[in-house]
Parts: sequence; C-alpha cells; structure tokens
Amino acid sequence: MPAFPEAAAVSTRDTRLRGNLRHATHTIRAKRAAAVAEMADWQQLRAAGAAAKDDTLRHLDTYLEQLETAVTTAGGTVHWAADAEEANRIVAGLVRATGETEVVKVKSMATQEIGLNEALEAEGIRAYETDLAELIVQLGDDLPSHILVPAIHRNRGEIRDIFTGEMAAWGRPAPEGLSDRPAELAEAARLHLREKFLRAKVGISGANFMVAETGTLVVLESEGNGRMCLTLPETLISVVGIEKVVPTWRDLEVFMQLLPRSSTAERMNPYTTMWTGTTDGDGPRDFHLVLLDNGRTDTLADQVGRQALRCIRCSACLNVCPVYERAGGHAYGSPYPGPIGAILTPQLRGTASALDASLPYASSLCGACYEVCPVAIDIPEVLVHLRQRVVEGGTYTVRGTRTVIRPAKGHAAERAAMRAARWTFQRPRALGAVQRLATRTRRIQPRRLPVGPGKAWGLTRDLPAVPEKSFREWWQERGKGAGE
Repeated sequence: MPAFPEAAAVSTRDTRLRGNLRHATHTIRAKRAAAVAEMADWQQLRAAGAAAKDDTLRHLDTYLEQLETAVTTAGGTVHWAADAEEANRIVAGLVRATGETEVVKVKSMATQEIGLNEALEAEGIRAYETDLAELIVQLGDDLPSHILVPAIHRNRGEIRDIFTGEMAAWGRPAPEGLSDRPAELAEAARLHLREKFLRAKVGISGANFMVAETGTLVVLESEGNGRMCLTLPETLISVVGIEKVVPTWRDLEVFMQLLPRSSTAERMNPYTTMWTGTTDGDGPRDFHLVLLDNGRTDTLADQVGRQALRCIRCSACLNVCPVYERAGGHAYGSPYPGPIGAILTPQLRGTASALDASLPYASSLCGACYEVCPVAIDIPEVLVHLRQRVVEGGTYTVRGTRTVIRPAKGHAAERAAMRAARWTFQRPRALGAVQRLATRTRRIQPRRLPVGPGKAWGLTRDLPAVPEKSFREWWQERGKGAGE
C-alpha cells in the first residue's frame, strides 16, 4: 500500500465511492445522534466506560490471568499468541486437528488484523465469512472499508453483480433474475449461507468483550449469523485481542449500553450471544480462546497512546470524520480505517513503513471523533503525539523491548523548523526580532509556499496574514499611552 496521501488522492476522485460513503455515513450519523439523545446520563456512561477501561489496562496482567483460570475451569482451552504469525499457526493447527478443511467465521477485526483467512488458505483450509457485508467483500475479492459496515463502499447494484457473478464459485449460486432489491439480496445471502452453517464443524469468531470473573465471551451482532456460528459447530475457536477483557459483569453492563447506540444506533442489538466454556449437549464440544497481543503490550507502554486500547470498535468516529468520508477506508491500508485506525495501526505495526508513518497525518484534527467516542478516547491528542514520534523518533517499546526509533524519512525540514521555533520561543529577544522582521516585510511576503519543502503544504493552504504590528508592540504602545 502507498502512503495515505497517495492512496487518498486516487480514492477521492472516485465519485461513486464518495457518493456511497456520504449517503451511508450521514444516515448512520443521524440515527446514532437520535439514539444517544435519548440517554440523559450519556456523558456519565461515557465517563464510566473510559474509567473502567483505564482501570482494566492498569491491571491487565491480573485480569488476563483471572480470565484464563475461569475459561479453563469452564472447560475451555486458552492459547497465548505474541503476534500474528503465532496466532495463525495456533488456529491452523487447531483446525487441522479436527480433520476439517472448511470453517465458518463470525465478523472479526482481530482475524482481519492477522490475515487469518489467507493463512488458512495457505494450509488448505477455506474460511467462509458469514456476516452479510463481509460476505460481499469476500465474494468481490475486496477489502473491508469500514469497521461496522465493511461493504459501505458498495451500492445495491454492485452487490447484485457480485452475487450473480461470484456466488456459484463459493457454494450455492445466486437465484436467477436476482434484482438489487435489499430483500432479494438478503434472501440470496441467507440461502447461500444456510448450507455452510449446517455443514461446518468448525467455527471461528472474535469477541466484543471477555468477562474476567466468569470467563464469559460476548458477541454482539445484528443478523443472527453469529449465533449460528457460535452454537452449531462442534469446535469453536475465538481470536480476541487482550484489551477486550473487562473485570466484571457490572462493567459489562456499561458497555452494553454504550456500544449498540454508538454503532448501529439501536437501544439494544438484535443478537447478543454469551458463552462460558463448554456444556455437554449445548453448543460446541471444544472451545479454544486465542489471546492476541500483536503490538498491544507495546501500545500499553505508551502513556499517551494507550488510550487507543479503550476502543470498543463502534465506528462512530468514522461516521463523523470528514477525511474518512472523502477518502474511504481502503486508503488507510489497514483493517482499522478512519480516526481510530490512524492512531491504532501505527502503534500496533510501528511507523517504519511510509504508509504507517503517514496515518497520524490522515486527520484535520477537527475533534469530531473525540466528541462522539463512547469511551472518550482523545484521538486528536494521540494523533499529535504520534506525529511527534514520526518526526522526532525516540525511545519506545517494540515487541517488549525499549528501542530507539529513527525519525521517519522525509521530515528533516519539519524537524529543523520545529527546532528553530523552539529555540526562538525560548528567547524573548530573538522572538521580538523575528516579529519585527515579519511586520516590516509583510507587504512582500507570499500568500503561499510555492517551492521547497513547504510546497505540498502550501498547495491547499494560504499563509496567515501578518499584522501591521505584533501583540508585543501593540501592548507596549498601549501601556505607554495609559501611563502604565
């Protein structure tokens, strides 16, 4: 993937994509605002959610060990994966042990993050996505572009063409004469997936939350496919990020009010599935929980950036972001697009690549994302913090080891400018001299930076007009005139 500015330059020229995104995000945004407005104590719930997450992160080791004990006691098996490679190896081994070559999947950001489908395919195992939007993405050989609605960039006509052209290669073909009516598209997907639900012996899921005190996992969804995947197969494998743990059911209560309203704008989502280990004659006979780190411990070590681990994947920040609305999710080059992806991805993957180093700049810093975040993640603060990391480098935790990160390439001019500004602001006389020079030459100063390192910045911005006199000069004149 190219850096974000290059990818966005292409996607913003796609008028159909922008139209699809604008219609979808504005619709979801309006519905969410109405659902949140019904809650008189929304801000208190928001604060409670943030506090619960912060407390959990401070004692994450304790709660994870408690979770492991509870899951094991309930009949499940817990596996620890330090990175994507280890997680994929564990899951592939568990599937091979069953003798199966097909699995059905619940929508899962964690499995997208580690590239599980591709890893299973390399082992001769075919993974079938069962969420409607994920099915559309898979059949279209596409990538998700939204956390909640992965196929938000597709309209009904495109979905019909994908179904008629690709369904037969993956199982039951689309009905003859399929139109683009939503009811017909949904029925085609239902018939296609039903065969897989009834045949599959292995299911793979993520989880929205894990309750440490009982070892209970929770999945919230709107279509019922999750319920089928979580109950019908003989073996269930759940891949979950370690930050998804909550200490108690009382904590879970808060998030069960925050998540549905912030994501789907519902008072309560249609399907909430909870399971604790295994039970004879009820649900899967074997349950495996794969706890995924993959950069989360490194993120936890950053006192500013760790708040990104509060995220409950509601996608509210995407729906209000002017940058996401115009550029779309694919430009972010990550399963986590939008504002949350701009702060989470560079921490999970690092900032060594041009793409990851560009993500903290994929924002106007308008602050709308912070205003809607149900767990009060100050995304603009983290963006600025990560921009400093990109430009200045420094000492950070990488795979559990304190490491000196070199500044990203292409920021030498920015570093020089910031250091010059710091030197000047620390010396009043120098600052005064610069201000006097700026006011004296104001008539010959350009409105933009047409050449040099500032060219890209100047293409879309005018330089601020310099006043006739600085505040310091104005204050001195005012003071003398008043006899002060």
